[in-house]
Amino acid sequence: MNIFVVNSGSSSIKYQLFRWPARQPICSGLVERIGHPNATITHRLFRTEAEQAAPTEQKRTLELLDHEAGLREVVYLLTDPAEGVIQDPAEIDVVGHRVVHGGESFAATTIIDEEVKAEIRRLFALAPLHNPANFVGIEVAERLFPQARQVAVFDTAFHQTLPEYAFRYALPDALYQEQGIRVYGFHGTSHKYVAEQAAAYLGHSDARLITIHLGNGCSMAAVRGGQSLDTSMGFGPLTGLVMGTRSGDLDTSVALHLMGQLGYTVEQLSTLLNKESGMLGLTGLSDMRDITRALEQGDPRAALAYELYAYRIRKYIGAYAAVLNGLDAVVFTAGVGENDALVRRLACQNMEFFGLQLDAAKNQQRVPGLREINEKNSQVKILVIPTNEELEIATQCAELLQVNS
Repeated sequence: MNIFVVNSGSSSIKYQLFRWPARQPICSGLVERIGHPNATITHRLFRTEAEQAAPTEQKRTLELLDHEAGLREVVYLLTDPAEGVIQDPAEIDVVGHRVVHGGESFAATTIIDEEVKAEIRRLFALAPLHNPANFVGIEVAERLFPQARQVAVFDTAFHQTLPEYAFRYALPDALYQEQGIRVYGFHGTSHKYVAEQAAAYLGHSDARLITIHLGNGCSMAAVRGGQSLDTSMGFGPLTGLVMGTRSGDLDTSVALHLMGQLGYTVEQLSTLLNKESGMLGLTGLSDMRDITRALEQGDPRAALAYELYAYRIRKYIGAYAAVLNGLDAVVFTAGVGENDALVRRLACQNMEFFGLQLDAAKNQQRVPGLREINEKNSQVKILVIPTNEELEIATQCAELLQVNS
């Protein structure tokens, strides 16, 4: 079964093609700057075991007016007579789509039909930056792969196991009942994937885990027995940890002050908190690699930003250890979590009370795959687990279709 995974953003498309049940993709790629005259496509081929570590890569720059043009170029690469991995788009059996927001309507992976599409459209207001782009990806894939089954995997679905006392806000009941204002949580596909990997590694199906997804967007989850019990993002992806350009937790009085005293409009406030805050607001830089270089050059703003970033993580570790009534492992994942040793060190310092003892030498090592970075006598495991959201989407698609076959 050929499963084609599509992650459609506002101006990008990430994709991987799996020949299931093989869990290694046969190709992957990224289309960027859709709608610009200098859009790019980076396409990687994995043909043999030897090439898994060093795939064949080609990169093209061209004009792509919209997502359909971008996905058509991807289809051309997939079916190229010389370098293609399939001969015809009809060979794609399943297209798995990442959809950011499923509201309360979708607690599981779902085959897409007209009713599902209508509900995804209805949820545009809850994720205006993400769901419309995800929806476009679905409609384009339906045209390009009309024979394939289209499947939606929702970022919010994993967090639908939160108990009501964790997902409700202390607001008038009507705002929840009529407007759906509650904690939804995000990055669910990543949290689910690494939590399952950690539980398997520990050999403990009821493991108490704190999963820490640190990329440009950042979130944490308290997971026990494979179920999410709490998560740091809420109604939208703005709350919780400090992120690349998002503020994370903020006293709402600040927003009221900015609007009431400084005349900020809703749009200006949204831009400030989503695109101009976080590490960018603190340092003028949003990429942690750039901030690391600034830190090494003695920039005091970078030093403060790192401390603030890690301090917020430590606060949530303490809170989630209480939620879980104990802790078996802390898991770092995503781009920053997997690669930034300083973030991990600062996030784990002064946490001996919770049983976390980081091994400084192991923390500095860069080795592929799941690894322990805790001291041998640490009561709590500290793990680095590379996330693979595309593989998780493919897995959920395969499991759904086996159930429904």
